[in-house]
Amino acid sequence: MILYHGSSEIIENPVYGYGSDKNDYGRGFYCTESPELAKEWACPTIKDGFANKYELDISDLKVLYLNKEGYNILNWIAILLNNRVFQKRSPVSRQASEYILKEFLPDISGYDIIWGYRADDSYFSYAKDFLNNVISVNQLSRAMRLGELGEQIVLMTPKAFEKIKFIEYEIADGSIYNSKRMERENRAKKEYLNNHGADFIISADDLYVRDILVGQVKNDDPRLR
Repeated sequence: MILYHGSSEIIENPVYGYGSDKNDYGRGFYCTESPELAKEWACPTIKDGFANKYELDISDLKVLYLNKEGYNILNWIAILLNNRVFQKRSPVSRQASEYILKEFLPDISGYDIIWGYRADDSYFSYAKDFLNNVISVNQLSRAMRLGELGEQIVLMTPKAFEKIKFIEYEIADGSIYNSKRMERENRAKKEYLNNHGADFIISADDLYVRDILVGQVKNDDPRLR
């Protein structure tokens, strides 16, 4: 498969063990299948960046697909809680964080690759809204598909790093791709407000985080599928 990594640098030899352990899925090499997204991620400012292009053979790698059958949105939330810094300003969000970590955190230790949503500013704000009982599980799941913010493929183990091969790089023009990045974010935020306003109809089996706490909802609950 072909992957791209957006960066301020040209990275011909990704090295295992580099990077922050406070990223979405912990320390790893974060990639996308989209060259356009990589160029946007490479341009958090108007300074030019690079979309590094790679080939990755995953045929004998163990891949955790967080967005496929067998996992639910709370597994993704639990992994974020385990790695990212959340400000838990209410009793509900503090209790919810503890419970979700206890009941929904998957064991990712045996996987070479993690494939799932990318928690940029918009997605991270949706997760915080959920933990503060503002939106339901169903609303959170819908929000993850807004704005085409993209999925990420993360190399997690030395074995995965051995399989990635640099092909080339493309320059990401910061004057273009910084604007595209902001436009995509703004589009997602606008769709979020339009799709999760006062007119949203809550179904009988929809769950808010308070319902999960009070009902001691477990990972195999059919309402989470």
